[in-house]
Amino acid sequence: MLDIKFIRENLDTVKNAAKVKNIDFNFDLLLDLDRDITELKGKVQELQEKRNSHSKKIPKASAEERPALIEEGRAIGTELDAIKPSLTEKELELRNLLLQAPMIPSPDAPIGNDENDNVEVKKHGELPQFNFKPLDHVEILEKQNWAEFEKIAAVSGSRSYSLRNDMVLLEMAMHRYALEKLQSKGFTLVSTPSLAREEALVGTGHFPTGRDQVYYLPEDDLYLSGTAEVQLNSLHSKDILSEDKLPILYAGYSPCFRREAGSYGRDVRGLIRVHQFMKVEQYVICKNSPEESNKWHKILLETSEEIVQDFELPYRIVECCTGDMGTGKVRMYDIECWVPSEQKYRETHSCSQLHDWQSRRTNTRYRDNDGKVQFVHTLNNTAVATPRTLVPFLECHQQEDGRVRIPEKLRPYLGGAEFLGK
Repeated sequence: MLDIKFIRENLDTVKNAAKVKNIDFNFDLLLDLDRDITELKGKVQELQEKRNSHSKKIPKASAEERPALIEEGRAIGTELDAIKPSLTEKELELRNLLLQAPMIPSPDAPIGNDENDNVEVKKHGELPQFNFKPLDHVEILEKQNWAEFEKIAAVSGSRSYSLRNDMVLLEMAMHRYALEKLQSKGFTLVSTPSLAREEALVGTGHFPTGRDQVYYLPEDDLYLSGTAEVQLNSLHSKDILSEDKLPILYAGYSPCFRREAGSYGRDVRGLIRVHQFMKVEQYVICKNSPEESNKWHKILLETSEEIVQDFELPYRIVECCTGDMGTGKVRMYDIECWVPSEQKYRETHSCSQLHDWQSRRTNTRYRDNDGKVQFVHTLNNTAVATPRTLVPFLECHQQEDGRVRIPEKLRPYLGGAEFLGK
C-alpha cells in the first residue's frame, strides 16, 4: 500500500506505475476523497475547538445565560455527529482505494503487457534426450499406479488428484529436502495453518482483488490460503521490531488451496492446475533499504536454483515484465522447469520483492539504530511446490524401462533408492 502523501507528491510516477502494470485505477476519485477528508477533518477540529471553548463559558455564566449556552453546545455536538459518519465512510472508501494502488516497479524491471513480454535472463541444464518414446507425467503415474484421478474427482470434484505409493514418499522427500536446506541457511521452519482471516489476505495484497481465487468458509468467516506467505506476513502485524532482529527468515510449510477461477479448459490434464497442493515458501522481513531488498531477492532466487539443480531439472529464469508482476511487486523473477511432453518450460517458482507495500498494510515496523521507526521490506519465493514440481521431475527422469531415476541429493530421503517404480 502506498502512502497517500507519497501519491500526492509523486502523482505522475504512480500514474505511470498503473499504466505499465495495466491497472485501471481511479486517481481522480482518490484525490477527491483525500481532499474531502482533509476538509471534513478540518471542520471536525474547528467544531471540537469551538465546543471546548464554549464549554468553558458555561460554569462562568449566569443562571439566565446558561440554558442558551447549553443549547448552543448541543447544536455544536449535533453538527459534529452529523459530520463523523460521512468522514468515516470516506476514510474507508479511501483506504479501499489505497489498497489497490500499484507499487512503483523497479526502473530495471522490463516494461511489457503480459507473460509474453517476460525476459529470459538465464538457462541451466541440458534438455533430456530420449532414445525411446517418452511418456507424459499422467501416463507415468498411471503406468506405475502412482496416482488416481477419475475416482477421486467423483469424490472431491474436478482438478483433484490422489498420489499413491512411491509418489507420496517422493513428494515428502522433496519437501523434507527443501526444509533442511533452508534450515541450514538460517531460516526458521514454520508449519502454518491453511486457514486465515480476511485481514491477513488484505495484508499480503491477495485482497481486495483476487477474492475469486480463494475458498471462503462463511460459517467461520475464514479463508483457505494459497500460500504460507499469508500467515507469515501477518505474524508481526502491528509490531515495532528492533533493527538487530532483522532480517527475519521464515520457511513456511503448509497445504495450500486455490480455486483456479477463470482457468477452466486450461491445463486440465493431471497435476498441472489443481485446487490443493503442498508448498514450502521462503519469506524474508528485512530493513527498509532497496539495497537490502536486492540482496535478499538474489539470495532467495539462488536458493531455489540450488534446489532445482539438486533435483537435476533443466530450467530457465525469466524476469517478469511490469504487466505480469502484479500490483504490489517491485521486481519479480520466475523459475521455469522443462516439461518434455509439452516441449516448453513451466513456472515452478516465483520470487518477488515488495518493499514496504505489504508492511504498510499490516503496520509492521522496526526501530532503526538511529531511533527512527520505519516500515520493513518483505520478499518471498517458492522453495518447493508439489505436485507442480513432480510434472517436470517425472518426465525428465523417466527411463525406457518405465522407472524414474532419483537424483543423488534426494536418495537419502528415499532409503537410498536410485530408481522408483517397476
